[in-house]
Amino acid sequence: MKSTPILVLAVAALLAGCNKSATPGQTRIAVIPKGTTHIFWKSVEAGAEKAAKELGVKVTFIGPQKEDDRSQQIDLVKNQALQNDAIVLAPLDAVALRDVVKEVSAKKPVVIIDSSLADSDGFISSYVATDNRQGGRIAAKALAESMGGKGKVAVMRYAQGSASTEQREEGFLDEIKKFPEIEVVSSEQYAGATASQAQDTATNLLTRLASGDGLSVQGIFTSNQTSTYGMLQALRGKGLAGKPKFVGFDCDATFIDALKKGEMSGSVLQDPVNMGYLGVKSAVAKIRGEKVEAMVDTGATLITQANLEDPKISALIKTQIP
Repeated sequence: MKSTPILVLAVAALLAGCNKSATPGQTRIAVIPKGTTHIFWKSVEAGAEKAAKELGVKVTFIGPQKEDDRSQQIDLVKNQALQNDAIVLAPLDAVALRDVVKEVSAKKPVVIIDSSLADSDGFISSYVATDNRQGGRIAAKALAESMGGKGKVAVMRYAQGSASTEQREEGFLDEIKKFPEIEVVSSEQYAGATASQAQDTATNLLTRLASGDGLSVQGIFTSNQTSTYGMLQALRGKGLAGKPKFVGFDCDATFIDALKKGEMSGSVLQDPVNMGYLGVKSAVAKIRGEKVEAMVDTGATLITQANLEDPKISALIKTQIP
């Protein structure tokens, strides 16, 4: 009979351990990224957890397995809305996620991060993201400067429906028009959701742009981590890395290596930790009836071979490379 109290205590301890992260009455926020494998999203999670700790709220970080699975992300929004007080979402598609977000936002706050949602100003609580058009303009200026203000350029896009990358591409194309001696000769290719797809697309594009032992273009722009990685690998595979000037977007250990070797001229970095942090802070502020800004810019920074050792740049890079 003496074992009964011990068993009861053990079960009670187990239950307490299971529930230690869920305080009764605690505000709950679901953060739903586009995916969970890229270091970018892990940094968003770190920022979200930092805000959760400061504000005393509970954050659940959960995303689709693949960064093109719109239906899974829609299901996640529906399910997490039933269990949490607010949603922080990086929508995979500017249009496909609109209806479910509008439905959820009628009952609880929804903060959009990273990538905008079409025609959503009337129902989302806030949009917390990089100024993506400005990021594209930064990339265009950097590429134009590296090319000496003249030559031909190819743009490899990311994916149709991805608002963040579409805005970067639009910003790039608008800005590059300011350089009359630069001509964009290709901008219709889409990399796709995976690194292997991006590399295949890039390889095919480079084959089409081949001219003798080199390329018919002097500059290349890619608009996110996946497309940049795929293009870099394709250039290396064809022995062309470092020949065209190349500006990408986002961060990867291979990009840093490429910058050091002169295979890339630059890459535009976001601040994912700040994005996750301000996304959660905005959601909690809305719940608490505090003022929330409609648009919160989390910043965009150009990294180059010349500034890699700058302490601020080094610190930003460390948030995005494991």
